[in-house]
Amino acid sequence: MKYLIVNADDFGASRGINRGVLEAHRYGIVSSTSLMVNTPFSAEAAKLAVGARYLSVGLHADLREELAADAGSPGTLRKALRQQFARFKTLMGRRPTHLDSHHNVHRDPRLLPHFLALAAEQDLPLREQPPVRYFSSFYGQWNGSTHLEQISVASLAQMLETEIGPGITELSCHPGYVDADLASGYAAERTVELRTLCDPIIRRRLSDLAVRLVNYQDFEQLRPRVAAAA
Repeated sequence: MKYLIVNADDFGASRGINRGVLEAHRYGIVSSTSLMVNTPFSAEAAKLAVGARYLSVGLHADLREELAADAGSPGTLRKALRQQFARFKTLMGRRPTHLDSHHNVHRDPRLLPHFLALAAEQDLPLREQPPVRYFSSFYGQWNGSTHLEQISVASLAQMLETEIGPGITELSCHPGYVDADLASGYAAERTVELRTLCDPIIRRRLSDLAVRLVNYQDFEQLRPRVAAAA
């Protein structure tokens, strides 16, 4: 069986992002999101998530400043990650359903051990770790240039056919609306992603390919099935 988690990153980055993520969940295929906890719009995002019962919400840890700082020692990095985890629980009133990071900084060798330790301690899935396969090709910018063709309906429909195999796959995305609050070089691309994710062709494509849309709330139930199939 093929299972797909469509995770919207950057929840909490701005009001426009918050609105876009919820829209992509209600009217599109977004089944999961990851919350940034230290922005002026984090609390708004958390409140919006309460009304979305079938949207799993994980921690989108943003540790870029700690990595860049001269004082980015292992102890400092571990403390910053734990503080953001605690902040998530304060905002949401519960643990995150999964862990990942802004710009995938958890890949950094200085940070990965701390993410792995937290994921093991809390028994939470961590992006790019088994049994969930991760692919990030649905992204409309590289080398400083915009490539809207990469995030078109036709492109995503093709990705769903070629990138989704047996087991659980996570597709990351960045839907949203551009507003004055957004501090990101990835801006106009977000509205294109939003339209693509909400296009009825995409949901029909999932059905044609026998891909079941799930989220990280389903993970515990799915994990033994995936292990047995493997």
